[in-house]
Parts: sequence; C-alpha cells; structure tokens
Amino acid sequence: MVSNRLPVDRVSEGEGSGWRRSPGGLVTALAPVMERSDGAWVGWHGAPDEMVEPFEHEGITILPVPLSSDEVENYYEGFSNATLWPLYHDVIAPPEFHRAWWDSYQRVNRRFADAAATHAAEGATVWVQDYQLQLVPAMLREGRPDLKIGFFNHIPFPPQEIFAQLPWRRQVLEGLLGADLLGFQRPNDAANFSRAARRYTRASGKGTHLTVTEGTHDGGGSPRAREVRAEAFPISIDTARISELASRPDIIERAKQIRQDLGDPTTIMLGVDRLDYTKGIRHRLKAFEELLSDGRVKVGDVTLIQVASPSRERVEQYRILREEIEGTVGRINGTFDTMQHTAVRYLHHAYPVEEMVALYLAADVMLVTALRDGMNLVAKEYVAARRDGTGALVLSEFAGAADQLKQALLINPHDIAGVKDAITTAITLPHGVATRRMKAMRRQILVHNVEEWSSSFLVRLEEVCP
Repeated sequence: MVSNRLPVDRVSEGEGSGWRRSPGGLVTALAPVMERSDGAWVGWHGAPDEMVEPFEHEGITILPVPLSSDEVENYYEGFSNATLWPLYHDVIAPPEFHRAWWDSYQRVNRRFADAAATHAAEGATVWVQDYQLQLVPAMLREGRPDLKIGFFNHIPFPPQEIFAQLPWRRQVLEGLLGADLLGFQRPNDAANFSRAARRYTRASGKGTHLTVTEGTHDGGGSPRAREVRAEAFPISIDTARISELASRPDIIERAKQIRQDLGDPTTIMLGVDRLDYTKGIRHRLKAFEELLSDGRVKVGDVTLIQVASPSRERVEQYRILREEIEGTVGRINGTFDTMQHTAVRYLHHAYPVEEMVALYLAADVMLVTALRDGMNLVAKEYVAARRDGTGALVLSEFAGAADQLKQALLINPHDIAGVKDAITTAITLPHGVATRRMKAMRRQILVHNVEEWSSSFLVRLEEVCP
C-alpha cells in the first residue's frame, strides 16, 4: 500500500512515544487485508524533517517516507492542495500553477515509488492511493515491471476541459497510466480520465478500456501494447462499526444530552465537514438564514449544529474561508438568537467517532451540501447510525454518495431556493415516508460497505492483471 500518510499515528506514552492505528475508514478497510497478506504500507509519518526507521505494527510492516518542511509546503500544501485539489473540484477556487511546486511533487513521488519498489516482493500487488501520488504508478512500472499496480483516486477527476488547464497534464496522465487498474468514485470520473488520456497521451481505445503503447524496459526490441482499465469503485464506510456504536447505551445517552443542552428543539439539523470551500457550508448557512428571515422556521423549533473541523490552516484560502464562515454564523446568531435558544451552534473542532455518532443520533436532519465531492462518507455514516430508520438526509447531487443514496432529498446546492425547500420538506416529512427512505439507504450501505469496496477492487485488479 502506498499513500501520503501512514496508517498509524504517534502517541505519547509516559516518557516515550508509540504508535496506534489511525481511525480512518481507509485504514479500517485495508488493515485486515494487509495483515493476511504479509503487507507493507509506504507513507509519511506526519512530522517533517525527521527520519523514522521501518517497524512492525499489528502485523503490518510500516515503511516511513521522510518529507522536509519545504516539501510539505511545496509538494503537499502547494501542488497537491493548492493546484490539484481546486482543479479537480471544478475550480471552485482558482488553482495555482508554480514550477517549484511541480518539481517538488516529482521528487516526492519518486521517493515514494523507490520505497515501494525496494520493498515489494517479486510479482507483488501495489495499490497506490490518491491524488498526491499520481506519478508513482509509472515510476513503479519503469523500475519494477513485474508488479501488479492499482491506483485509486479518492477525489473527483475533472472534465477534460478543466483538466487541460494543468501545465503538466501529459506527465500526470502518463503517471497514472502506469497502473493496470485505475479506480474512481463515479463512472463519470473514470470517463473523464479516459477522455483526457486519449486526448493528451498516446493511449487509445474505447470508453474506459485503454491501450498504452510503450517500449521495452531494456530499451531494445519492439514497442508493446499494455491494457489499462479505468472503472468506478465507490468507496464506503465501516457500516458495522458505526451501527454498533449507535446501539451503545452511553452514546444513546450522550445524544439525549446534546438535545437537552440545545434546549430540546423540535428539530436538530446537522452539518459535519472539513472546513473546505468545496463543502458548500456558505450555501447551507445562507439557506438557513433565509428560512429564518422568511419565518418558515423559528429559533427554538429548529437548531443547526455545524461541525467544521480544522483543515489546511496554513493555506490562505482556508484562513479566509474560516473568517467568512465564522462571520456569517455570528451575524445569524446575533440576529435570531433568543435568551433560551441559539440558531447555529458552530464547532470548529475535530471529534472522536463516538461523539460523531452521538451527533448523528441527535440530529433529525443531516445536511450535505457539497459543491463537489468525490464521495462524502459523512452522509453514509449518518445513514448507518439511524438504526431505527428515522431521520432525513438532504444530499447534494454533486457528491458521489448521491449515486448510491438515491432515496435522499437530492439538491443542487447552488439553488438556494431549492435547498430551502428541501430543508423544509425534510423537517415536515411524514414518519412513514422518512422511514421507508432511510431503510432503503441503510440496505444499500449494509451490503456495499468499505470491506466490499476494497475486496472488489483487489479482485478486479487480479482479473485485469493475472
């Protein structure tokens, strides 16, 4: 496994320090596979300017890749998150193109590829994760043609017309084409990649079945054709774990306490996002403010909890976004709060999963208003937590989750009037209708969970690269 971050976090233990498994869904899905197959995980351990030797952790070989402070700034905060992230999210914010960032991105990708190539056994399977490492597949194939190489893109892949803005579009596409199987969240993402590959590289083929012509690895002989597949593998969550937490008496009690702390409003609405411009938090707040102004909802009857976990706070666009969101929340509360009730409870924190499940249980309506999102696992977590079939999900059609959770109240977040109507519909949805919708969504994620996602990708990789 090759990803920007390792599956472990450093923790202090008395006078020393140790490591614990990271709580993310990707780690939860893949750790059992890695343990069964003598797996190794290549990634950065999270601290710049520090070398960490390889070590074993819970049956997985951990292979740390070092990053300098300059590389964190240029490769990660720069090219990955100020160039690729906005470009791949439909240029909601303008991407920046700097040659120094691109140079750093290449160097770091080479370091990750070399680490994987050095440690991978003959004929091993290597699965590369996400947009920070798009050059790694081709670099691996160049040095280790014996490997089976998969890549998964966790964020959207943009239409050809948007991707074309990237000055290094050919190099990125050729990097990705080093994989045997490319996984995307939605069929449109796979199609967007395939169209761009045919336009800007020597790849040919129809649909998402591509043929890449390349020379022999020793520089001699005739060129040979290699097949590459680009397909949709929508990622999911650890449904069983979320559902189990939602049945714990202490978490159920915590959900009741949250409602009491808010003054027992009739309806609690919830938004849970990283503080990112792609998440549509501004649109959500605007719709709620207008509903209050119109008198369609009242403080005391309806409260919005907005959890906005810190994100990329060293990047200027994110600092500006935080100031704007906090200013908007202050204006709404200053205008509509009463002595007993608040309109928006804004929480700029990250919370453990137990507290998040309590929030899901406390919330009558979940608001997911992303302007563009590869998947949005929060929507699926909310559904998984609603074991009794209650609750309503307002979901952006521009989130990948909309493809699976079709019984949600789907919205275009740019249509503020439509968002307002969906919110009022969610609040007033008859119990029987709400239950039928929620139970249908729960059936979907109970079958298509994160384990099914990882196994389906790896099985398909074996099929296309026997």
